[in-house]
This record gives sequence, C-alpha cells and structure tokens, in this order.
Amino acid sequence: MLKDAYQSAEEFAKSHYENFPVISITLPKEAKKHIAVVYQFARQADDLADEGNINSEIRIQNLNLYEKRLSDCLCGQFITDFWMALKNTINECNLSTQYFYDLISAFKQDVFTTRYQSYTQLLDYCKRSANPVGRIVLEICGVRSEEAFLHSDSICTALQLTNFYQDVSVDWQKGRIYLPQDEMEKFGVTENLFDEKQNNANFKSLLKFQVERTRELFVDGRKLLPFLPSSLLVQIKMTMLGGEKILDKIEAIDYGVIETRPKLSKVDYLQIFAKGLLTNAR
Repeated sequence: MLKDAYQSAEEFAKSHYENFPVISITLPKEAKKHIAVVYQFARQADDLADEGNINSEIRIQNLNLYEKRLSDCLCGQFITDFWMALKNTINECNLSTQYFYDLISAFKQDVFTTRYQSYTQLLDYCKRSANPVGRIVLEICGVRSEEAFLHSDSICTALQLTNFYQDVSVDWQKGRIYLPQDEMEKFGVTENLFDEKQNNANFKSLLKFQVERTRELFVDGRKLLPFLPSSLLVQIKMTMLGGEKILDKIEAIDYGVIETRPKLSKVDYLQIFAKGLLTNAR
C-alpha cells in the first residue's frame, strides 16, 4: 500500500507542468518519493483553491476538510493511502508540520484575496505559499541550517513571483492581480490595460522593475548552493535555471505578458538539465 502510494505520487508529480523539474533523475530514490508526496499534497490543496467553477464558500469548505485530513493524518488516521505515505514521510524525515499548515493557509487566502496593496503583502503570501516547500525539501535532504532556509526562501519567493509574471493574463481571467497595487499606481498602470490587453510603456516599465527585483532574489538564492549535498545540488540548480529562463523569455517578448504567456519548451528543459549537470560551480 505504501509503495503504491509513493509510486502514484511520483506519477502525479511527473504529470504536472512546472517551470522546473519536480523530481529529477539526479535525486536519490528515497528523497524522490518523499518530495513527490509533498508535491502532491501542495498541488492538491492548490487545485482545491483554484480549479474549476466552484464558488468560494465551497472552496473554503474543501480546504477546511483537507486541513482536517492533514490533522487526522498526523494523528495516525488515514482516509487514503496517500495520507499514510505523507505521514510516513513526515516521520521518516522528521519534517516540521507547521509548513504544511502554512501552505493550506496561503491557499485559503487565494480564495478571497485577489489584490495585494504592497510588495510586503505579496512577500507575506509567498512566505506561506512557496517558502515552506523549499524548507521541506531541505529537511528531507538533511539540511536544517537557518541560513540555508533563508536563502531557500529567496529562491522559492523568486519562483513564485516569476510564476505570477508568467501568468498575468491567466490570473486576470480569474479576477486576480499579483502585481503590487501601490507599484501599479506609481508606474501609471490601471486595470483597464488587462481587459484591453495593452502592453504599453507604463506596463513594460512596471514589469521590468518586477523582473529585475526578482533576479536579485535568485542571486541571493545561489548562496544556498554551498549548503547542499551533491544529491540535491543539481535539482536546485535546475529549479533556479527554470525560473530564470522564464524571466529571460519575459524580457525577450519585451514584457508583453498580457498578450503572450511565456512557457518553457522541450529544448529549454534539455538545456536546463545539461547546464545543471555540467555547471560545477556551487
């Protein structure tokens, strides 16, 4: 049962598109299964908050139930084999359970919060929606330094923000804007631009500012590399390269993300994989 649950989690992880490999062939088998089941936990919760045409009240009810399933799981009560595998991973890797609750908290916020007044508010969201995943992965691989956690936070926040810029048009269709409202005002960007699909000079300047700031987070994130075991090093390099490649693509289309959603191609993935393997510098 446990073996099947982990195998299912790995298949689940491989079947979902991301800007980076969730579980690469460079990871040890044990770490791979644990990361896969954590990814499944996070992705399932994200889907409850985001997918389909269900009204907000039902989404919150579903997330509350998911949170209860987590609590039950931690107490040894499993409604499915997936929850048994998650509990096994938490026990074997001695994971901090608060990170799982933080993720659910962020997904609940996603249901009702569609605007962020400031960059600080957006960072608080990333602190719960993205950063816990990086910290969990580090714990799975035996890295528990607070300094390493902070550099991991920079990577995860950068990846989350990159995804926001990539999905500007997609999120707008869902009624959401993940660009700070005060910075939109500063650059003279109004919401009418999204409806009219106007990639004007003001919007390009705004997004250029966002991209450059996010690149600085990736730079700080590179300070994580010396803390990593060789088994995790390539995975993290590829993860960062994937995010940075999306930023490259955004720049290449002159920040025109209202009209065009940049996406990694198979060639991009191959280049990222090769660069991750061949770059020796930590």
